[in-house]
Amino acid sequence: MSAESRKEYSHSPLEQFSIHPFIPMNLGKFSFSFTNPSLSMLLTLGLVLLMIFFVTKKGGGKSVPNAWQSLVELIHDFVPNPVNEQIGGLDVKQKFSPRILVTFTFSLFCNPQGMIPFSFTVTSHFLITLALSFSILIGITIVGFQRHGLHFFSFSLPAGVPLPLAPFLVLLELIPHCFRALSSGIRLFANMMAGHSSVKILSGFAWTMLLLNNLLFFIGDLGPLFIVLALTGLELGVAISQAHVSTISICIYLNDATNLHQNESYQH
Repeated sequence: MSAESRKEYSHSPLEQFSIHPFIPMNLGKFSFSFTNPSLSMLLTLGLVLLMIFFVTKKGGGKSVPNAWQSLVELIHDFVPNPVNEQIGGLDVKQKFSPRILVTFTFSLFCNPQGMIPFSFTVTSHFLITLALSFSILIGITIVGFQRHGLHFFSFSLPAGVPLPLAPFLVLLELIPHCFRALSSGIRLFANMMAGHSSVKILSGFAWTMLLLNNLLFFIGDLGPLFIVLALTGLELGVAISQAHVSTISICIYLNDATNLHQNESYQH
């Protein structure tokens, strides 16, 4: 690669998604290196645990909460809303609410990380979002089998279906069930990658315009700057909303697995 090509690549908006090994570790053809996504996820875990520790270190929060305590309380109070709206059965809500809270918190802190300079957004990589969505779907499927046994397959066969059509309907329902993980992973990956790339492209354009000294470009300087600020706020909102959308999807899938055909009969 020529020096000019390397210079052009260094300013590529996709550079922020490249993976760099910090501690190379290879076993045959497999790589177990400690990379920037590993560091990002480790920092996310440390930040969440540290925040919770400082809020609860004296056995509870303050009567007048500070900013960190308000953030923890907001996250803790936010998750029960989609859980109560989408999941039927009190035992299911009580059992799985902490797990859903952990998943929501992980997405909430990982998604906006790319907005911080020199950081890395782990949810902008398809393999990471796909691994997360597939592990959640596999866990939900296991919960369905534990709760209903082989009767769990009845979710793919609506009541009153003629017997000759049953095999076709079962196949048509199983395929979307398996593709739920794929669609969830693609949705999160595509939103994060497209949004962060757009911010990077327009930020570079605005910076180039601001470096121009010609007074004729003064009005043009402010235009890209305001666009970048607006797009940054929009991308921050998308990152937070994607954590909410992922949480609602988990609640819907869990409700389908635990309640099967009773989804319309429970009380919200």
